[in-house]
Amino acid sequence: MNWILLIIAGLFEVGFASCLGKAKETTGLVSTYWMIGFFVCLSISMILLYKATQVLPIGTAYAVWTGIGAVGTVLVGIFIFKEPAAFWRIFFLSTLIASIIGLKFVSSH
Repeated sequence: MNWILLIIAGLFEVGFASCLGKAKETTGLVSTYWMIGFFVCLSISMILLYKATQVLPIGTAYAVWTGIGAVGTVLVGIFIFKEPAAFWRIFFLSTLIASIIGLKFVSSH
């Protein structure tokens, strides 16, 4: 269950990073709405990360949380914000995914 909470927390990290990107692209009230989304996603992500670290080792949990956020944010950047999907970018993204999976398998919980 704690791994599920951690994965959801990582997805909300993607949400708050994505909201920042959209807030940067907009102005006025629309930008304010994206910032509200940022704070909501940030709060949920932190609460779930906190709950997951009550059982999971903090080092592993934090690394997996940031990894999910990094991978997800890069993918959102590529598919939503039209950032480049160069070979080396995808290659290192793949190594990050492999590292996240590896941490999950070597964790004691």
